[in-house]
Amino acid sequence: MRFVALSWLGCLALGATAGFASSASAEEDIYSMPERSEGSAVSGNVRRGRRARDAGRWVEARAAYAAAFEATDPASSTERERAEIAGELGLCELALKQYRDAAEHLARSLEQRDALPLQLQLRFEAGQRKAAPHVGTLYLSVDPPDAEVLVDGKPVSAPARTYRLFLEPGQHMVRARLAGHEEAFASFDAQAGKPTTISLQVPRAVTQAAVPAKSAATVTWEPNRSARGAQASSVASSPTASKLRIAGAVLAGATMAAGGGFLTWSAYTEDELHDRATALRNADREADRCSRPNAPRACSELRDLQEQRDLLEQVGWVSLATGGAVGALTLVSLFVDRTSSPDDGVRVVPTASGQHAGLIMVGAW
Repeated sequence: MRFVALSWLGCLALGATAGFASSASAEEDIYSMPERSEGSAVSGNVRRGRRARDAGRWVEARAAYAAAFEATDPASSTERERAEIAGELGLCELALKQYRDAAEHLARSLEQRDALPLQLQLRFEAGQRKAAPHVGTLYLSVDPPDAEVLVDGKPVSAPARTYRLFLEPGQHMVRARLAGHEEAFASFDAQAGKPTTISLQVPRAVTQAAVPAKSAATVTWEPNRSARGAQASSVASSPTASKLRIAGAVLAGATMAAGGGFLTWSAYTEDELHDRATALRNADREADRCSRPNAPRACSELRDLQEQRDLLEQVGWVSLATGGAVGALTLVSLFVDRTSSPDDGVRVVPTASGQHAGLIMVGAW
């Protein structure tokens, strides 16, 4: 009987020990991706990334998780595996202060939060909160949704109706294009920790035969966001436009030449005024002679010369400014492609921010 009792107590102790070890192992595995049955490249990279992460070697860990992320195949991996690899990659990038990449990968991981254990959700959410104050967030909507979207000339993910994009703070350009449609452009100033909302409308291209008038892609943005300026341009070219450019160049040159002539005339008038004033002072030593009622005729001539000089100077500067403005508009029009497709032409997009304003030219020339 004593033997049976001792055997029973031994079995209880063994069962308790096994249960405790199983519980500890399960708790530890919550923070690591389940091992895959096959010795794939993904599993090997994940193991290397995990060891480097635990040792604090963040560069090595980031490289391993990035390789695993690129090698992950949706057909042969689970949703949890893909979400956990993206989240661990984001945490490594956060440790390396690569905030934009960290925000992107952590957000992608949390899109499948339902597949993650609660502890991993909390870790990845905490990492995303740390990365958010260092990056700008763009909420972009595109119509039609199958248009290709490029940010700073680089394509983003597969076409969609709405996007959430993380960007480094600073000036950026977003555009949408689709075959048979006009292009839409928007320039904006991404600010750290602040969202920007932009909507791009990409209308169908209108043939010259159907509608000879100008057509333009439209861009809208919410007024309380940080998008400073947005505009798209697509204008039809014609022989009349070429003639107008030539006329504008001639007008600008003639106006500026006239302004230079008026300023030269004003300078000669200034010299003559100076010579007559000197002669009058030498002839009459009284300094206030011209202010008296019986002022000589030479004083009246001096006043007329002074008024003539001022008028010539004003007309000269106005002519130069007008000629410069006409010339600038003519020069800008030469850079705008009016006949080729959006991929071949050059577009001039106005942009403005709190620090600067100007024009951005996009395209090939």
